[in-house]
Amino acid sequence: MALTREYQETVIERLREDRAFTAAIFAEAISAFVEGDKATTLSILRDLVHAHISFKVLAEETGFDEKGIHRMLSSRGNPTTQNLSLLIHTIEKDLNLRLEVKAI
Repeated sequence: MALTREYQETVIERLREDRAFTAAIFAEAISAFVEGDKATTLSILRDLVHAHISFKVLAEETGFDEKGIHRMLSSRGNPTTQNLSLLIHTIEKDLNLRLEVKAI
């Protein structure tokens, strides 16, 4: 099911305005990644890039081609674990977040 533009704009606006929401969404992306839900992981990371970083800046910081990042984070994207890990860590740094893993 395709999301409406209005919904996507609402999410991006909230990500820009609410740091706690951004942190929770980033944590959800990591959880989805660990659980093997690639589509959710890529979708969330794409929203975070749109809201906070930009594909251009992410490309500069990672050394990847901007179009390559668009492809990696697209709904049909299939980035390697190594590339996805670099994207995640770069986004984490840019958002000034710190990822911690805890066993519960």
